[in-house]
Amino acid sequence: MPLFFSIAPIVLLIWMMTKRNGIPSFIALPLTAIIVYFIQLLWFDSQPVLLHANIITALISVFTPITIILGAILLNKLMQISGAEDVIRNWLENISPNPVAQLMIIGWAFAFMIEGASGFGTPAAIAAPILVGLGFNPLRVALLALVMNSVPVSFGAVGTPTWFGFANLGLQEDNLLEIGRLSALIHFVAGFVIPLLALRFIVSWQEIRQNSLFIILSILSCTVPYLLLAQINYEFPALVGGAIGLAISVVLARMGIGIKRYERRHDLPQIVPFNKVIKAMIPTLLLIGILIITRIHQLGIKAWLNNAEINWQLHLGWLGDLSVSKSLVINLQQVLGTSASASYKTLYVPAIIPFLLVVLMCIPLFQLNRYQVQRMFCETGSRIFKPFIALFGALVMVNMMMLGDENAPVIIIGKALAAMTGESWLLFSSFLGALGSFFSGSNTVSNLTFGGIQHSIALNNGMNVNLMLALQSVGGAMGNMVCLNNIIAVCSILGITNAEGQIMKKTILPMLVYGGIAAVMALILAS
Repeated sequence: MPLFFSIAPIVLLIWMMTKRNGIPSFIALPLTAIIVYFIQLLWFDSQPVLLHANIITALISVFTPITIILGAILLNKLMQISGAEDVIRNWLENISPNPVAQLMIIGWAFAFMIEGASGFGTPAAIAAPILVGLGFNPLRVALLALVMNSVPVSFGAVGTPTWFGFANLGLQEDNLLEIGRLSALIHFVAGFVIPLLALRFIVSWQEIRQNSLFIILSILSCTVPYLLLAQINYEFPALVGGAIGLAISVVLARMGIGIKRYERRHDLPQIVPFNKVIKAMIPTLLLIGILIITRIHQLGIKAWLNNAEINWQLHLGWLGDLSVSKSLVINLQQVLGTSASASYKTLYVPAIIPFLLVVLMCIPLFQLNRYQVQRMFCETGSRIFKPFIALFGALVMVNMMMLGDENAPVIIIGKALAAMTGESWLLFSSFLGALGSFFSGSNTVSNLTFGGIQHSIALNNGMNVNLMLALQSVGGAMGNMVCLNNIIAVCSILGITNAEGQIMKKTILPMLVYGGIAAVMALILAS
């Protein structure tokens, strides 16, 4: 019965969102959250005050994804209104009019690099609008972006899922390096298949075959340096691999190596002036530069943006204790007198820095008038209400599912899966990582949540601990394809409505394929 009540709301949610004429996420998610609330209250005997405290913390936590979405939409509007999007589209079409080349350059290599720098769903926020600007269907672009952005995720945000995600396990540096090596190897193998499945959402198998040499070279240009660097470092494989892959992919496309030749559109200018391309790319270049500078902890800026030293604090009575750090990290602790807490890293979350900052810097650059600026902000604000409700419902549901320590519904589901598979758990462990990402929207949170269970199962069954944790990390990455937060975010940015269930139905197959590849690799590596 505990397992039934733990898993029933998730089954109901998936059914509501994926059935014919599915219920929109901004209705289905809050409804599921209410159901989980009553299950926790009536079956698991959770304290009402603790449940209410977690609803309050979810309201604070939702500002992390929602402000990122706001920033991404705002930047997208800037690019549209300023005409920069048209210039970039023309430039990319001049590099190659071949749609497969454009998809691999932006959807694969460019997004690979952005994931390595930032995480937080930023790759889809930046790359997807560029692809839509090139004329690709928004819904199909959303599918491609979600599936493509999985291989680099274990090393996203300068390796955060690896070095921070397993921080609570007390692992040695050698263990983290080995976990990184194994994760990279599994992702490397999956990289031969997953981008092809992603491309299939937009182009035919015939087009993929006709451009197969370019596709393979573009994949390898990212994954080979990614795999090699992972042998000695677990922070920079995705960032460096993506940067190298982007440069190589552009050169290959410009030279026409391995791609089918397309007739150039007659309505395009022969050559887009270089100074116009640079000007149009300034917002994106600034964004990438600021992300890299603020994410590489060796530079010291990352530590400063995360400085938790309290600057001032205020007791809010029964609500809790509010504090603001020197780097504007806002903390609400002891909510309703419980252990529940939440925080918002004002400067580190990629919303104000870099999205809003870049937009404000580029308004005078593109000489936008008052009407254009007002339109940009108004259109951005008008698209955020439904995503806010959906994400708030998702986070309330997640908070409720994680209540109860060892008896939390999420933990019950994880242990039940392990018990059902027994010694074959190695084949299924990646799906527990995917489950964590589905709930939380983060590979890092998935590793923090389920890393301990995977570690314990490995020790109790005499399995390779490093391999088990690598599979957990790979699972957390592949789970990004079906993660509700990511789906809602990319739909919001691209202006897609009521398609979350449809997207989930289509991305689950690539995720299952990814899990199958991870299982085969687990058998090979274990032996």
